[in-house]
Amino acid sequence: MSQPVSSTEARPSTLRVLLDNRPSYLSFGLAWLLGHGAYALSHGADPLLRLPAAVPTALLIAGLLIAMVITSVVTMRAQRGATGADAVVGNLLAVSWLVGFGALFLVITALSSALAQDDLKMLLWPTGSGLIVGLLYLAGGAAYRDVLQYALGAWLALTSTAALFLDGASPYWVLALAGGGSYLVAAAVEPRRRAMAA
Repeated sequence: MSQPVSSTEARPSTLRVLLDNRPSYLSFGLAWLLGHGAYALSHGADPLLRLPAAVPTALLIAGLLIAMVITSVVTMRAQRGATGADAVVGNLLAVSWLVGFGALFLVITALSSALAQDDLKMLLWPTGSGLIVGLLYLAGGAAYRDVLQYALGAWLALTSTAALFLDGASPYWVLALAGGGSYLVAAAVEPRRRAMAA
């Protein structure tokens, strides 16, 4: 005699179904493309494009702030329909972003101070941020059984840290094209992911 399927096993995660990551993926993808792309174009002794030093930083920070606001709005809207375990997981993942970037700030500040190399921050912040974001997406993908988010997280974590082996403008090109491009691919695949989750 077959065992009855419990309601929690029969129904997919509420947030897995409701959460539409397209606005988040698109906004982060554009932020990475424009911000890191501007760094890549203007980096080095003979840059392809001469920009004031503050322009790439401003583009990246502004883009990331806009993307974080968009992501927060999308997540809060989806959280309204979440109860029980989904609500707890969503809140814990939200706090994890603060913990992850707080830890990254401490690591980069300590390393830059210990090695007396302020230039290190220019490389560690973008690559380290890619690692933290990738690990957080891995956690979110595992929590909601979202294979797309998990795959994006794995790609971001690996490509961002692999970029540390390169020199000159190459790390920024990797972040802009491999990182920003992967977000845009994820945004294109997201509708299919939601249809399958439902």
